[in-house]
Amino acid sequence: MTDLVVVAVASLFAGLIDAIVGGGGLILVPALFATYPGAVPATLLGTNKGGAIWGTGWAAVQFTRRVSLRAQTMAPAMLAALIGSFAGAWAVTVVDASVMRRALPLVLLAILAYTLARKDLGRHHAPRYAEAHEGLVASLIGLTIGFYDGFFGPGTGSFFVFLFVRVLGFDFLHASASAKLLNTATNLAALVLFTWKGHVWWQVAAVLAVANVAGSLIGTRLALKHGAGFVRGVFIAVVGALILKTGYDAFLR
Repeated sequence: MTDLVVVAVASLFAGLIDAIVGGGGLILVPALFATYPGAVPATLLGTNKGGAIWGTGWAAVQFTRRVSLRAQTMAPAMLAALIGSFAGAWAVTVVDASVMRRALPLVLLAILAYTLARKDLGRHHAPRYAEAHEGLVASLIGLTIGFYDGFFGPGTGSFFVFLFVRVLGFDFLHASASAKLLNTATNLAALVLFTWKGHVWWQVAAVLAVANVAGSLIGTRLALKHGAGFVRGVFIAVVGALILKTGYDAFLR
């Protein structure tokens, strides 16, 4: 029971952070590994997806009720993200991901430096493309980052947010809302694969789901209340934490 309480609290905070800008896995995945050290890693990752997808999905619904997004953009982008995630999950079974593990903190560092240097980045919503072109570009983002999520994973939400801001001209609030939709699709793909392989503890995942949705509700309200500037600040903090975590995993552990 104590173990379940610990991971439930972690899931609540993960849902809160993930709803704002992504990166909830920074909290929940280490908590699961620390609480259940003897478990098969794939089972812990599958259980994480089984709980986290509900918070991400809930955040996506809440954002789309308050933030205007083009269905012509989001629908094909979600489908592309789903396909990319399946392809990435297959690729990881045949390709070594160690090179990506070492490159990731450097890529994140470049994103952080660029965001800090561009003080106005993501503060104003100014889409750069007409509907047809926006859908195509968003689909390419979904396919690419979806593949990354299936293949490796850390920082997926942050990559979605950054690319929607930098490439499509969204502000951080619209980018975060878009990221939730695409991240729900990639999480669904991963969950289907983990379930197929029998790597989900559903009794634990159910508790994580309730806590994750509660955290997601808090995080979504904070993002909608405080706007793009607040989301930008959380984005910077989360990317900084990702740099430290992935850098440690790649070069020190």
